[in-house]
Amino acid sequence: MPEAVWILGGFQTDYARNWSRAGDGFAELAGQVVRGTLEDARLAPEDVDVIHVGNAFGQLFTGQGQLGGMPATVVPELWDTPAARHEAACASGGVAALAAMADIEAGRYDCALVLGLELERTVSGDDAAGHLGAAAWVGHEGEDARFMWPYMFSALADEYDRRYGLDDSHLRAVAELNFRNARANPNAQTRGWTFTEGSFRADDAANPVVEGRLRRTDCSQITDGGAGVVLVGERFLARRPDLAREPLARILGWGHRTVGLPLAQKLERSADDPYVLPHVRRAVLDAFRRAGTADVDDLDGIETHDCFTMSEYAAIDHFGITGPGESWKAIENGDLEIGGRIPVNPSGGLIGGGHPVGATGVRMVLDAARQVTGRAGDYQVEGARRFGTLNIGGSTTTTVAFVVGAD
Repeated sequence: MPEAVWILGGFQTDYARNWSRAGDGFAELAGQVVRGTLEDARLAPEDVDVIHVGNAFGQLFTGQGQLGGMPATVVPELWDTPAARHEAACASGGVAALAAMADIEAGRYDCALVLGLELERTVSGDDAAGHLGAAAWVGHEGEDARFMWPYMFSALADEYDRRYGLDDSHLRAVAELNFRNARANPNAQTRGWTFTEGSFRADDAANPVVEGRLRRTDCSQITDGGAGVVLVGERFLARRPDLAREPLARILGWGHRTVGLPLAQKLERSADDPYVLPHVRRAVLDAFRRAGTADVDDLDGIETHDCFTMSEYAAIDHFGITGPGESWKAIENGDLEIGGRIPVNPSGGLIGGGHPVGATGVRMVLDAARQVTGRAGDYQVEGARRFGTLNIGGSTTTTVAFVVGAD
């Protein structure tokens, strides 16, 4: 059996902060995340054996690459510590966590610092959308789109509509729930935003169309921010029993699948499958199997990738909350609410909480760990002991799923 991997602590920046407007860059962001993460884990920099950094678009938004070297640049005690950057579009943070787990399970290192860092508010919204489009198959899809990713997830919504039928009011309900949940999250980008009834309707003034059938509140935010967690193995805890006295979260299971870049190719290959994105379903089932989780009802909640309302709508049936194409039932029944059958995105997710791309997968693991150890504050799911996460990159090209449980 591989070495068990525990989450010793973690930290998230305030996703409402515009780092560029404040005159700060990756150095300041990395410094805050590293120090906050180590403080929460009650560790010194010298305790860290290896660092894994999730970042998707550093060069495009800031010109800065080689971000594996940024932690040692700003925290001198990390000088000489092995480090690497991982890029998998919006799943960069999830892949960084997987790499850290592999290091621990293989016995190479006992204590890994996992960081997700992204700065996106350095350019105009139109330019940001262009940079983010690099995660599609450039030059081969979305060539008529002004905004690549709303266009692509509108196409996914069209496919759901073709196969099963889709009422856009259910997408609006997903948006309203996530924005509402975000109000209780002190780090959520939209916690202070105000909305009207028209914000969640087909109201061209209050909620204008962005691309296709997706409107403004169907979309996650352009966000600056970072998140970090410390992952450790049993050997480390044996040497530091003082750190094992508090309830700890453990990564119980994981799934990781990668397919081709184009959305059309994905949809063509799944034409005869009950699931629109069967590789996403397999990643979830892989995580369940490794965690010894029978099905979604063994979870107390989920943090999922809602880059758009359609990605959360797809996650609902791919997690098995409903049958394929029946996600609307969980929305109408209130199953996704805090206090419902299976709360989804109690943090506000990406739509309400914010989406600094490379940080999202790390933030999900952190929120799951906080939930199962009773540290989620005002958005705590009462009695949570097991949480799932789903982190996707591109049009689900890279999918990473985790199951996190309490000690």
